Amino acid sequence: MKKVGLFIDTWYPMVDGVIKVVDNYARRLVKYCDVVVFCPATHNYSKTDDEALPYEVVRCASLPIIGNDYDIPTAVLDPKFDAQLFRSGIDFVHIHSPFSVGLAGALFAKLHKIPAVATLHSQYRQDFEQQTHLTGKIKPAVDLAMSSVMHVFNMCDECWAVNGAIRDLYINDYGLTAPCKVRLNATDHLPVQDPAAAAEEVNRKYGIPADATVFLFVGRINFIKNIDFTIRSLAIAKKMGLKNFRMLFAGKGQDEDKLAALVQEEGLTEEVVMCGLTDKPMLEKLYSRAKLFLFPSLYDANSLVQIEAACQGTPTVFLEGARTAATVTPGVNGYISACSEEEYARTIMDILHDEEGYSRISAQAKATLYHNWDDVVREVYSDYCSF
Repeated sequence: MKKVGLFIDTWYPMVDGVIKVVDNYARRLVKYCDVVVFCPATHNYSKTDDEALPYEVVRCASLPIIGNDYDIPTAVLDPKFDAQLFRSGIDFVHIHSPFSVGLAGALFAKLHKIPAVATLHSQYRQDFEQQTHLTGKIKPAVDLAMSSVMHVFNMCDECWAVNGAIRDLYINDYGLTAPCKVRLNATDHLPVQDPAAAAEEVNRKYGIPADATVFLFVGRINFIKNIDFTIRSLAIAKKMGLKNFRMLFAGKGQDEDKLAALVQEEGLTEEVVMCGLTDKPMLEKLYSRAKLFLFPSLYDANSLVQIEAACQGTPTVFLEGARTAATVTPGVNGYISACSEEEYARTIMDILHDEEGYSRISAQAKATLYHNWDDVVREVYSDYCSF
């Protein structure tokens, strides 16, 4: 294989799970073949940063979205991008999104009769309903958008779902007809070698008492992730008797002010710590310091953060029905709560009162849910070569 094209409709300096997946693919695939990442030129990107990457980056024009973290790529309106794509010499297409850039990749593969695969990262119907509020009387608009998305995925030779629940969703609910298999996500994080020293550093940096119980969330500060649910649950747990704890939020996002207001409203200003964006070494230490990773998101398909937490032996508390929890066995390598703030609070309290059970589940989370990208991408390249 000579050259692989990875296509994605978002890119740095924006950071999310899909971007991290593609970056980790690209960094490791260069050991086996040439790699080009096709992506949008966001309003604040740096050409210098692109040139520092160990793989080629080709960007298309984009338009900013007011009140949103993302820009809209306009690959179809960018003749320079089109020319760069046609001159790229790629002989394998892997799309990671079904919109303008992903569509360009799928069409290129069809036109040039080269293989194309797609990774199914997201619950798109939920995206359309929640982000654009296209529900109720204008449900047909959601159906039309979904038809467009699935047309792109069904153009591919094969699709890779991030877990079994997402595969079932696409086949049974979304109308996927292309062959589909599960390809798990991974992480480039490494286990902290000295947890005691890491805890001391985190305590010092964020003003956390050495004996405090720490809970953690990592990701976009956006209520679509259900982080408001987390705050209300912890307020209930506090009333149940939860003492001497800190809830750490590592990340940035559009709902930081709303989160701060809710924290104050719920009387948790002393317990909640906003860490902002942190580098990978500090993130690893935060995961290591945390007792539990609180992730009641019903939005995510299979978030990398739960794998990063498992890398440090930190189990995650999910909600029933969360597709991102599909790789977890409750009571074995993670926890799943009923979908109410009272039950989530009670689950947290029960976990803290069962230290023996926690130790067992912590060890199993690390043993069974922690996967590294080197192994995964080796398998990915083998799959590419099978077409």
